[in-house]
Amino acid sequence: MILRIFGKNRSNRQIVQRQYGVITATARQPCFYTDYGVPDTVMGRFEMLSVVMILFLRRTSKSSESGKQMAQEVVDAFFMDIDYSIRELGVGDNSVPKRMKKLAGMFYGRLERYVRCLQHRDLEQLAIALSQNIHTVEADHAEMAELARWMLENADHLDRIDEIVVETGMVSFLVPESMETGRV
Repeated sequence: MILRIFGKNRSNRQIVQRQYGVITATARQPCFYTDYGVPDTVMGRFEMLSVVMILFLRRTSKSSESGKQMAQEVVDAFFMDIDYSIRELGVGDNSVPKRMKKLAGMFYGRLERYVRCLQHRDLEQLAIALSQNIHTVEADHAEMAELARWMLENADHLDRIDEIVVETGMVSFLVPESMETGRV
């Protein structure tokens, strides 16, 4: 009995690690930073990782209980990764909880707004939201139109994925095309 429990946890950990690895690899695609207007900064990378996580969470919100449980473990891995990154940047231990709370608030605010835009298929409002969050200054939201389109394409793609794919941590994302070359 006890071996089964440890075996299950190890299996779950592998599924979560695999899925989180796909999410981070997607968010690190160079074209987001070279062609899609996302700044290649610590906060720009947080924003892109948040975008991909939000797409993933939007899909898993429609999942079975085991899919939702796996998604929660992926979210936990996401926040542990952010915590680790903050510490690696040299932020003192006393400041980390405060910064984590702020970043979590930012993430969940984006989750609500982006999902609403995706649900209504409102590319213009999604581009505006992306622009306000990613650039934090009054930037032309048209700069985020390609990223908004990519998000909607992925939302549609993820909606077509079978539940077993979610439960086994095999969710994949469409790879963005480089606007310069028109190729992946």
